[in-house]
Amino acid sequence: MSEYKLHLLVCGGTSCRNLQSDTLAENLKTEIDKQGLTDVAQVVKTGCFGLCDKGTVVKVIPENIFYAHVKPEDAKDIVEEHIIKGRKVERLLYTDPDKKQIRIALRNCGIIDPENINEYIERNGYEALGKVLSEMTPEEAIKLLIDSGLRGRGGGGFPAGIKWDLTRKVESSIKFVVCNADEGDPGAFMDRSILEGDPHSVLEAMAINGYCTGSNYGLIYIRAEYPLAIERLKTAIKQAREYGFLGNNILGTGFSFDIEMRYGAGAFVCGEETALIHSMEGLRGEPTMKPPFPSVEGYLKKPTNVNNVETYANIPVIFSKGVKWFAKIGTEKSKGTKVFALAGKVNNVGLIEVPLGITLREVIFEIGGGIKGGKKFKAVQTGGPSGGCLTEKDLDTPIDYDNLIAAGSMMGSGGMIIMDEDDCMVDVAKFFLDFTVEESCGKCVPCRVGNKRLHELLNKITSGNGAKEDIDRLINLSNVIKDTSLCGLGQSSPNPVLSTIKNFRNEYDAHIDDKKCPAGVCKALMTYFIVEENCVGCTACARACPVGAISGERKEIHYIDPALCIKCGACEERCKFNAVIVK
Repeated sequence: MSEYKLHLLVCGGTSCRNLQSDTLAENLKTEIDKQGLTDVAQVVKTGCFGLCDKGTVVKVIPENIFYAHVKPEDAKDIVEEHIIKGRKVERLLYTDPDKKQIRIALRNCGIIDPENINEYIERNGYEALGKVLSEMTPEEAIKLLIDSGLRGRGGGGFPAGIKWDLTRKVESSIKFVVCNADEGDPGAFMDRSILEGDPHSVLEAMAINGYCTGSNYGLIYIRAEYPLAIERLKTAIKQAREYGFLGNNILGTGFSFDIEMRYGAGAFVCGEETALIHSMEGLRGEPTMKPPFPSVEGYLKKPTNVNNVETYANIPVIFSKGVKWFAKIGTEKSKGTKVFALAGKVNNVGLIEVPLGITLREVIFEIGGGIKGGKKFKAVQTGGPSGGCLTEKDLDTPIDYDNLIAAGSMMGSGGMIIMDEDDCMVDVAKFFLDFTVEESCGKCVPCRVGNKRLHELLNKITSGNGAKEDIDRLINLSNVIKDTSLCGLGQSSPNPVLSTIKNFRNEYDAHIDDKKCPAGVCKALMTYFIVEENCVGCTACARACPVGAISGERKEIHYIDPALCIKCGACEERCKFNAVIVK
C-alpha cells in the first residue's frame, strides 16, 4: 500500500456491510477517479475495526483519522474536503477510544484487505510458518508455545501448548487439526470478525499446529450463518495454496498440510469439541464423556487437536515476536490479551482487545464509554449463557480466567453484556435459561430436564406466582445440574441463576413477597393506571388499546380495567400528558 499518499480503509465487516459499506467504497473509488486522484489515494475494504455502533467506519491513514456513521452519499465530501483540500470532515469525525487496548489477535483487522494475501505477507504473514518449518523441531515449537503461557481462548482456558503436546505424543499415521469457528454465545462476534478481517492468520496457525502435532489434515468447522467469513476463508485457502503455504511440500520443506471446511447448522452445543466432531462426521451434534479426549481419539477415531479461532490468531505472533514479548502482557497465570464483544447498555458497543488483568471498570467505563443515557450500572454478564452476572462490587476485579471463576462467572469465549438500572435480573436469568433450554442437545437428563425445571421456576416467579421455597429449589436444582451434566454446556448453564440469586436476592424477594418487579420489566407484575389530575380526556389511550380495557368519554377522566389490560404499553406510549403510569 506504500505507493499511495493516502489510504481510505472502509470497514467491510458484516455489520458495516449491512449499512451499505460496499456502496460507500465504490462511491469513494468513483469520486477519486472523477477527480483524477487514482495515483494519490487508494480505497481498501478491510475487516471490522471494532467500532460496531459507529458504522460505517472509514479510517484515513497515515493520519489515523476516523470517520464514523459514514453513508454512501458522504463519499463526495470526504474526497473533496479531506483529499483535495486537506481539511477534516468535522461532522463525521470520531475520536477512537483506543487507550488501554493491545491488538494481537485483531492486529490486522481493519488494516489489511482480507482478500489480498500480499497485504497479509507485507505485515509479516507466514513468516512464523517459515521459521517453524525451517528452524525448529516440533518439540521445540511446542515447548515455545507452552512457555508463552497461551491458554485456549474458547472458554475453558486450557494451555494450548500442552494440548498440542498431547496430540503429538499419540502414535497414529493420521491426525487432524481442527479450528472451532462455531461461535454461538448471544452477543458474541469475536471469531467471526477475525475470520472476516484476517483469515490467513488462522490458516498459518493451523499449518504450524499440523507440523507440531504430526498432522497433514486441517478442518475448519464454521456455522453456515457466517456467509462473509466463509467467503473470505475460501478465498484465503485458495490463495495460500497458490503461494505454496498450503498443499504438498510447503516451502520446499517436505511438510504437507491442507485445509477443508465443514459447515454447522448453528447449534450452540456444537461449540463443545466432542459434539463438534460428531457433527463433522455427519452424526447428531451431541457431546460424549471424556476420556478419551479428542487429542487421543477424535475425528474418525483419530487423534484430533481442536482450538478456537482466537487461539489460532495469537499463534503466528508468538512465534514471530517470541515468548518474552508475549509473556510480558497479561497476568502471571493468564498471559496475553483477550478479545471481548461489548454489548448491551454501554456507549461503545463493539470489539475490544485488552491485556488480561485489566479491570471490569476500565473496560466498561473507559474503553466502553460508560452506560448509555447516563443510567446507573447494574451488572455485567461475562461468558455468555454459561457465565454469571457480576455487580458493582466486582468492577475492580482483574479480568483473567481464575478471577472471573472466583467471582462466580467465567471468561467464556469473550461475550460481555452490560446491564443498567432498567434491567430485571430475574428476567435476565430467565432469558439465558430460555436460550440454554432451546440449545440443549437433550442427551443427558440433568441438562434436558433440569434446565427446563429451572426455567419453569423462573417463569413462575416472574409471573407473580412464586413462593419463598422456590429460591431454595432453584439453588438446589442448579447445583445438581452443575454436578451431573455430561458436558460444559449443562455444567455451566445454572451460572446465571446462581449468580443473580447471590447478587440480587432482593429482586427475587420482591417478585415473590411483594409481587412487584423493581425494574418494571416483568409484565405480569406491572399495573397500568391513569393519574386523574393529568388526564385531559383526549381518548388517545383508549383508541390505542387493542383490547378495549380503557373507558371514558371525551374530555372526561379515563380508567383502565386491570382485569382486561394485557400490559402491552400502547396507552403509555400514545399518551402525551404523562397521565398513564406503570407500577
